[in-house]
Amino acid sequence: MTLSLFDQFLSPVVCWIPLVAIAIMLPWVLFPSPTTRWVNNRNLTSQNWFLGQSTSQIFLPINPGGHKWAILLSSLLIFLTTMNTAGLLPYTFTPTSQLSINMGFAGALWMGIVILGMRTQPTHSLGHLLPEGAPAMLTPVLVIIETISLFIRPIALGVRLTANLTAGHLLIQLTSTATLALLTIMPVTAILTGVLLFLLALLEAAVALIQAYVFILLLSLYLQENV
Repeated sequence: MTLSLFDQFLSPVVCWIPLVAIAIMLPWVLFPSPTTRWVNNRNLTSQNWFLGQSTSQIFLPINPGGHKWAILLSSLLIFLTTMNTAGLLPYTFTPTSQLSINMGFAGALWMGIVILGMRTQPTHSLGHLLPEGAPAMLTPVLVIIETISLFIRPIALGVRLTANLTAGHLLIQLTSTATLALLTIMPVTAILTGVLLFLLALLEAAVALIQAYVFILLLSLYLQENV
């Protein structure tokens, strides 16, 4: 039973070829490309509106020097949102449920932000390791604690996204299995369980959108500290 629950998180393989690469490239195929027409279609208009609203909210507290990251973070927001929500469809695979992929995104972007802060303003970046007004006796301990918390940030980003998506998918699978098992034995209970399954699917769709936004928002906060 335990193996069957977690089989959905295994990367599918066909002829010894992992299909996770195709799943990662899928979001870019689904979005329409810009056209040279004066009037855009509805899909492109809604996409531009979503990008404009999310980018303005994320980069509102950041200095103009950090706006160079807008294209990268906006693209990553669309990428994570599409992969999270597309994984809710039947017979699909969610690449963002893999900790290795999420840690790759989080670790690479976090390292780039830290290197950027060390190059542009090293004094200000190193100043975050010691809170202002801290006692002199506690300085070594506080520096160690802040350094550990700094290196935990990419781990927290990757684990948060993976844990939320994994928990939601497991709940949906358990509820759907219970609904099918109760359908012939207790039809009324099966109907109530089906309603619960529908509500869980809506909740998981909201979690998929929120977790992608939180991932990018935390990266923008880290960027704000180093720019």
